[in-house]
Amino acid sequence: MISSKLTFRSLILSTTLFVSLVTPALAADTYKLDPMHTSIVFHVNHFGFSNPSGKFMNVDGTVVLDQQNPAASKVNVTIPIATIDTDVPKLDEHLKSKDFFDTATYPTATFVSSKVDVTGKDTAIVHGTLTLHGVSKPVDLNVRLNKIGENIMKQPTVGFSAAAVIKRSDFGITTYLPALGDEVRLDIESEANL
Repeated sequence: MISSKLTFRSLILSTTLFVSLVTPALAADTYKLDPMHTSIVFHVNHFGFSNPSGKFMNVDGTVVLDQQNPAASKVNVTIPIATIDTDVPKLDEHLKSKDFFDTATYPTATFVSSKVDVTGKDTAIVHGTLTLHGVSKPVDLNVRLNKIGENIMKQPTVGFSAAAVIKRSDFGITTYLPALGDEVRLDIESEANL
């Protein structure tokens, strides 16, 4: 009777040990942003006449994606402000000047997440801190997970769309206020590779 209990216990312990050795630990994956397929497009009201846009490319950063616990995921992004592109070179130069972004003094902006609130199967609000023009403020991104899978190069990839609205005055960019819009809408498209 004692030997059969010991045998059963040994079998359970052996099975548990075997399963723990052959089953990989579930962990978050760290993806690196693909600068060729990541863009931040901004829209601002131009004296009430129109809502022109521009974009930032060559964004650098990482996404730590925890598929088992999405709320534990993280984002850390650096945006090279000097890459601003409105398709109008003279306007780009003005936006880089001290009137606006002052890229000579503040060449980059950063976004670092602090919390992820899952709102649906493929949606979340990513809370974090945006540092722009030397000022750090909380910003919330409304994020949609588009796809997780292999890209055409057989590389594990994740794709997101995100949106946010910020006030440029919060970051000390006040030229032509209030005639030139204060609210800036951001539309973000991003791919990141494992």
